[in-house]
Amino acid sequence: MGVEKVTMPQLGESVTEGTISKWLVNVGDQVNKYDPIAEVMTDKVNAEVPSSFTGVIKDLTAAEGDTLEVGEVICLMDVQGAGESAETEAPKQEKAEQPAEPTAAGNENKARYSPAVLKLSQEHGIDLTKVTGSGKGGRITRKDILKVVESGAILQTNEPSARENREQQAPIQAPVYEEKAAPKTVKPAVSPLPGDVSIPVSGVRKAIAANMVRSKQEVPHAWTMMEVDVTNLVAYRDSIKQEFKQKEGFNLTYFAFFIKAVAQALKEFPQINSMWAGDQIIQKKEINLSIAVATDDALFVPVIKQADEKTIKGIGREIYELAGKVRTGTLKADDMQGGTFTINNTGSFGSVQSMGIINYPQAAILQVESIVKRPVIMDNGMIAVRDMVNLCLSLDHRVLDGLVCGRFLQRVKEILENVSEQTSVY
Repeated sequence: MGVEKVTMPQLGESVTEGTISKWLVNVGDQVNKYDPIAEVMTDKVNAEVPSSFTGVIKDLTAAEGDTLEVGEVICLMDVQGAGESAETEAPKQEKAEQPAEPTAAGNENKARYSPAVLKLSQEHGIDLTKVTGSGKGGRITRKDILKVVESGAILQTNEPSARENREQQAPIQAPVYEEKAAPKTVKPAVSPLPGDVSIPVSGVRKAIAANMVRSKQEVPHAWTMMEVDVTNLVAYRDSIKQEFKQKEGFNLTYFAFFIKAVAQALKEFPQINSMWAGDQIIQKKEINLSIAVATDDALFVPVIKQADEKTIKGIGREIYELAGKVRTGTLKADDMQGGTFTINNTGSFGSVQSMGIINYPQAAILQVESIVKRPVIMDNGMIAVRDMVNLCLSLDHRVLDGLVCGRFLQRVKEILENVSEQTSVY
């Protein structure tokens, strides 16, 4: 029998860490290769992690709630035929890789902490020997550290925190103008009062927050809005929706018409379908439209790929299927990759005007607002009740200017206002 390490896999091209939400095995369990051993949550997807080997679980080195970087060890397994050298060398290697950990005075036995726990404790200057663990066997989890931080309890070590060390030792350097990772936010000094509810920040919510902060801090947002008369579109869709539902098995939504119009306009104005890359602007060939789908506690952005090549029916089917995956928790990492432009159906909850935050590193996001009936002065001077909708575009002013964005919106408006009974959804 030899000892093998099972590491945090990369569940997506831009995924750098994952949070173990639930262990599906215990120490001593026999598992086969590819059997699921844990449920892991990332900023993009929830997924089961398969075993890399056939063997017996020797140790769960990470606790539920721990966040680990891709490649970090999550458990150890006794594997038949792993080789004598692996059996003898693995413990030494593990010991060499184990970071130095704080111990209580006079206690020579070192406790074992996950990398996420060590990182948090060092950043906040918390002495881990004074923290009571709620994990398996009394292990300290990431939630325990966050609880200490939120309570404001003083459990500091005599040594300066990692942040203080960096501030004291960092030499003064000339500024370097380059793309950098999103800056860490400073935790607000908010202490819960009696009756307040403290809600732990999930991995998905944490990723949403980090991406939104990065987008607002790095991207110079500009905003423009255009109103569109969709009276003919509403009448046409309403006239065929029952027949369509019976024939296809899913609803034909207004949103499918908007996505098709945007995909067509992006093909004619490819500058909008671009991304900022520091020293160059990347104009994407494929038109892959990210659509925002919300649950009660998270926001997911699955992608309709090659949207310009799909019919209104094909787009409608993808909206239906992707939304279903979000609701059932079966959305995969691949479903959320490759987006080049985002469309957000804010009108679904009654919004009539909003300014979206750009889905980094894309260059723009379009908010499709609620369709409302309004009195409108027609070209002949008469007043009529029409179905109107606002299209709100947020743009990255490093990549795009108002002129091209105005023309893009005008084209979307033209396509939508010309939908009629002659428009094919197939």
